[in-house]
Amino acid sequence: MFSILRWGVILSFFICVISLFLLVLKTLSFGRRPLFAKSRGEAKRGIYYAFGKGMMPWEKESAGKHILTYVAGILYHLGIFVALFYLSSLVIPFSLRIPIILRVLLGLGFICGIGVLMKRILHVSLRRISCPDDFASNILVDMFLAFALASTFSQEFTLYFYSTSILLFLYIPLGKIRHCVFFFYTRILFGFFYGRRGVLPRGNAKFET
Repeated sequence: MFSILRWGVILSFFICVISLFLLVLKTLSFGRRPLFAKSRGEAKRGIYYAFGKGMMPWEKESAGKHILTYVAGILYHLGIFVALFYLSSLVIPFSLRIPIILRVLLGLGFICGIGVLMKRILHVSLRRISCPDDFASNILVDMFLAFALASTFSQEFTLYFYSTSILLFLYIPLGKIRHCVFFFYTRILFGFFYGRRGVLPRGNAKFET
């Protein structure tokens, strides 16, 4: 069973990667809008800003007003990256000692994931604008983190970890979790456009006299 699920994880991972690649290619089918306005800044500076200072909470109105949710989001995603790394160590496999920090990060990620889910459920405004995919994605990732943590203590949970991983990889291209790819794609476009226009970062604009 372990071997079957292990290959299932590998197959679902490649299905996920290929599907995401095709989704990115599909966006290119819309063509590229011509930019008639003369450049007033440097696109690369806008991209640096988008992935640097622009990620800070004080640069985002929503994040700045909800700093605890911002920090929870960081820990949540950090836990996910740790779980994926741990999954790769089981599937490839390669020798990996399980330090306490790994379990701490997985545990914090799970707690933060549950916290974000509860906020979405209990906060009236958030609940009204949420769709089923918002809840399904959160629950699926929380299960992924929970079984990752449990499998570090007992191999019996590895079967559940593999099964959840397969479901997660197959679901990623279908739901909002595909932002794991489109986040980088859209941040590059955001930085390129506003950097070129000289809007971001501040002081990037070049004025002609």
